[in-house]
Parts: sequence; C-alpha cells; structure tokens
Amino acid sequence: MSVNLSAAVSRLWRAAVASELRRDVLETYIVRILVVVLTFATTVVITRTLGPTGRGFYAVAATLGAIGVQFSNLGLHASNIYYVSQDRALLPTLIGNTLAVVFVACMLVAVGAIGFVLWPAMSPLRGSLLFLALAFVPVSLGYMLTQGLLLGVNKVRVYNRIEVGGKLLALGLICVLALGHQGTVEVLFGITLLSVLVSFLWALLRLRSVSAEPVALSMKLFRQCLPVGVNAYMIAFFGFLVMRIDLLMVKYMLGATEAGYYSISQVLSENTMLLPVVIGLLLFPKLSAIRDKEAKLHLANKAALVTAALMLPAVVVAAFAAAPVISIAFGRNFLAAVAPFVWLLPGIYFLGIEVVLVQLLNSEGFPKIIVIAWLADTIVNVGLNLWAIPLYGITGASVVSSICYFLIFVVIFAVIRKRFRVPRPAPACASDFQPLQFEANHPTGPDCD
Repeated sequence: MSVNLSAAVSRLWRAAVASELRRDVLETYIVRILVVVLTFATTVVITRTLGPTGRGFYAVAATLGAIGVQFSNLGLHASNIYYVSQDRALLPTLIGNTLAVVFVACMLVAVGAIGFVLWPAMSPLRGSLLFLALAFVPVSLGYMLTQGLLLGVNKVRVYNRIEVGGKLLALGLICVLALGHQGTVEVLFGITLLSVLVSFLWALLRLRSVSAEPVALSMKLFRQCLPVGVNAYMIAFFGFLVMRIDLLMVKYMLGATEAGYYSISQVLSENTMLLPVVIGLLLFPKLSAIRDKEAKLHLANKAALVTAALMLPAVVVAAFAAAPVISIAFGRNFLAAVAPFVWLLPGIYFLGIEVVLVQLLNSEGFPKIIVIAWLADTIVNVGLNLWAIPLYGITGASVVSSICYFLIFVVIFAVIRKRFRVPRPAPACASDFQPLQFEANHPTGPDCD
C-alpha cells in the first residue's frame, strides 16, 4: 500500500511541473534543511561560548536587527521578484534602486544611533554591540533585496550557494574563535554581520554578471514598485500576526510555561511547512513571467495538487511521530506540546496548499483582496482565541489556528475561482442551463451541425 502511494506521488510530481522547476524545488528544499542544520549548530556554539547572559545580549542584538529589516523592507523584495521576472531589462535599474534603498536605510540607522546616544535609557543595548545591531539592518536589507532579484532572474542555484556559503562562513569563523576562547558577544555578532555583508556583496556581484548594463536609478520605477511591495508587505504582516499572535495571547492568559509548550508546537509546525514554502517561493517568479492566464492557472493548479499529495503523508507521519520526537529532542517535560501540535496539523495542511495556490494571485500584483482576507483572518483569530484559550488552553489555541488557516485557504480558493471562472457561451443547440467552466480565457462554444 505504502509502495503504491509512493509511486503515485512520484508520478504526480514528475508530471506536475516542468523539470527545471522540479529540480529547483528539490535543490532549494535540501538547501533549506542544510541551512536549518547550520543555523542550529551556530546557535549551539554561540550559546556554549557566551553562556546564558551573553546569549541573551546576542539574541537582543539579532532581534533588534531583524525588527529593523522587517519594518524597512516595504515588501520591495517581493516587488523586485515580480518586476524583474517579467522584464529582465529592468535589472540594472532595480539594482540601482536597491542600492539607493540601502543607502537611505543607512541614513535612518545613523539617525537612530544618534537618538540612542542622546537618550540611552531608550536603548536595549550599549556600546559597540548597539552599533553592530544597527549596522545589521541596512546590510541584511540589501542581502534580502538582492536575493529576491536573483530569484527573479532564475538564478536559483546561485541563490542556494550564497545561502549555504554565508552560513558556513559564519559557523567556521565562530568555531575558530570558540576553540581559541576569544569569543565575546561583540566579536561573535560582528562575525554574523560580516557573513551577511559577504553574502550581500556576493549576490550583488552575481547580479552584475547577469546584466552588463550600467546601474541606474529610477524614481518612476520605484513608485511603480512601491504599491506592489506595500501590498506584499501587508500580506506578510497580517499573515505573521495570524501565525504568532496566539502565542502572545497564551503567554498573557496562561503564563510563560504554557507559552513554552505552545512555542514548541509552533516550531514543529513551521518545519512541516518547509516544502510548500519552498515551492511557493520558486513558483512565484515562474508565474509572474507567464503572460497567458490559462498557462498560469495550469501550472498553479498542478503545483497545488502536488503540494496536497506530498503534504498529506507528511502531516500524518508528523502526527504519529510527534510524541517520540518531542520527548527525544526537548525532553519528556515538553510532552504537553504534543496535543496542540497535532491539532495544528489539519490547518497546516491547508495552509501549505494555500501558500502555493496564492502565488497565482501574487503573480498578478498582490491584489488588495489578499490583504483584506488576511486582515479579516487576523480579527477572527483574535476573537476566537479570546474565547478558546481560557476554556481549552493551548489546545484551544491550536484548534483556532487550524480553523483560521483553513478559512484563508477557502477564501483564496474562492477568489481564484471567481477571477478565473467565466461562463462558457452556450451554443444554440444546447439546453438553457450551462455550468460555469473553471478556465482562464473565454473560449467559444462548439459549432452545431
């Protein structure tokens, strides 16, 4: 039975998408797993070298930098992919605009640094570590935007090499310093910053090899990209809230211990989502480059079917493996995370399909209906959690999340059906009733003899 299922999934995967996309997905999925391993190993070395207090300062610096990048990117990495995949001739201008955005980020960070110096009580860090954390913002922002451009021009293998190369560089240098007992918080975070800077410059050099045209600036193109980027940013923001706000509500209503259990279930569910995230990441530029709506619909449907077929056994296995995995990895004290994780899995299954299917809408400029859908889902999530968490604890939070993930899947599916579903004109010889056809173009009816 399992052999037949595996063979069927394999045949579906081979038939679903072009060989280039299939290869890119498999390579990127393997690279993502490797990046997770390297990141975990780096975290272990840093934690053992710095101890709890030093690790705390390092985490605060990393969080400060990540927040800066989150609020400053304005979704431009998504708009870069969208526009350059449609017209590669825009690459030199998009590179120039990216460098301009990084320069502006540097200026804003400098202003922020002055503010922290003048009002030190507002600063979460002190001394050189603060300036390293602030410098992380423009460097990491530049890396994010250039990586998006690499995906847009279909340099997936280069993208993957830079991802792994940067992580290996950081891990290697940190291990050398740890073995020599030379590691301080400032030095280790400086190495992290250095690895991101090297990755940014590496990506920039590879982009210049794609196009020999001189780098240019265009405010017109920037203004054209900004609405698409803002929509993508809002979608990511509200999606982040739906997937994270329940943890904050658990912490507020039930305390830190229950939040700790629930955080484990969230981490495991995110790992279960890794494959559809990779498929969606690589599918988006492919769909953006296709002009024919029927061809886009065909590719998106097949990718979604493949995701559904591959995710089903994954969530089933995850449900049965949850208890032993959590017990071995985190200890038996965390077995309370098993039930909420299992209740998250139905929602994760549908969210995984949605992550792939929504790329069809994203490839048309991130329409506002997606923003509205995620905003509404956020409101539903908060409202249901206010009722469910006090009554059913972290299991109730998981059930609410599954419901909200399913709801966003239903909404996105309905929007796609509405946008791509048109009535087939009824031939004169046909009956009065004709069902609507799920097609992208307006075909003509058959001739009647």
